[in-house]
Amino acid sequence: MTLTHTEPTTRTLDVPGATLTYDVRLNPGSSEPPLFLIGSPMAAAGFTTLASHFPDRTVVTYDPRGSERSTKLDATGPSTPEEHADDLHRLIQAVGLGPVDLFATSGGAVNAMALVRAHPHDVRTLVAHEPPIIDVLPDREAAKAASRQVHADYQRYGFGVGMARFITLVMHEGPLPDDWASQPAPDPAMFGLPTEDDGSRDDPLLGQNMESSPEYVPDFDALRSGPTRIVMAAGEESLRTLTGRSTVAIAERLGLEPTVFPGNHAGFLGGEYGQTGKPDEFASTLRAVLEGEG
Repeated sequence: MTLTHTEPTTRTLDVPGATLTYDVRLNPGSSEPPLFLIGSPMAAAGFTTLASHFPDRTVVTYDPRGSERSTKLDATGPSTPEEHADDLHRLIQAVGLGPVDLFATSGGAVNAMALVRAHPHDVRTLVAHEPPIIDVLPDREAAKAASRQVHADYQRYGFGVGMARFITLVMHEGPLPDDWASQPAPDPAMFGLPTEDDGSRDDPLLGQNMESSPEYVPDFDALRSGPTRIVMAAGEESLRTLTGRSTVAIAERLGLEPTVFPGNHAGFLGGEYGQTGKPDEFASTLRAVLEGEG
C-alpha cells in the first residue's frame, strides 16, 4: 500500500497574544511521528515543495505569530524566541502524536532551540538549518551592531531601506568589518524594493523579530544534555555567510559536526516567494538525516 497525504486541512489555534494558523497534511497510515517544517518569519507557504517530498509522513506547517495568516495583538511589538517556542509547544500539543521531528530554518531554528530548551520532550530530532545567532560569532560585536542597524533603519525610513540593509547583511561573506553598521544604507531600488515609506512598522522580520531573534543565546548545556537529537545544517553555498558561520559555530559548541545541505539559505525552496534552490537534493538530504544518516 502506498502511503500518501490527505489534502491539507487548515486549522487555527488561540495562544497568548496571537492566533496561529496551521496546515496538517495527514498520513494516518504512517508509523513515524509528525514532521514539522517551520521558519520565522517564513510562513507555511514557503514549505509547499519540501512538504511534497514527504508523502509518507504527517506534515505540519504553520504561520508564526504576526506572519501572513497568523495574527498578533501587538502588531508592532517584538516577538521573542521564547514566545515563538511557547507557540510551537502549544501547537505540538494541539496536533498530538508527539514527540515530533522538526525541520526548522533561519529564525525558526532559533525558536526551535528555545523550544527544545523549554520543552525537551516535544522533539525527537531537530534539524536546525542556519539559525542567525550572533553571540557565537568571533565578530559578534560588529554583527550585533549590524543587526541593530537593520532594525533602526526600518524604524526610521521604512520597509525598503530596512530590507535593503538586511539583504546586504545576509549576503555578506566572512567576518563583518567593525564599521559595517555605520556605512550608508544601500539604495532599495537596487533590489527592486520600494523607495517610499508607507508608514507601516509591523513587518514580522524587520519590526517584530529583528530585535530579539539574532541576539538569542542558546542554553548549550541544556541542549547537549537533553533527549532531543540535534543536527546542525548549513547550505553548501552559504557556509561563509552569517547564518552559515553561525551554524558551524553552534555545532562546535554542541560538540557536533555540521551537516552540509545542498544549496544556500533557501535551498529547500521550489519557486515559493520567487526563489528556487535545490529542492529535490535538499529533501533527499533531509530524509537521510531524519533516518539517522547525518
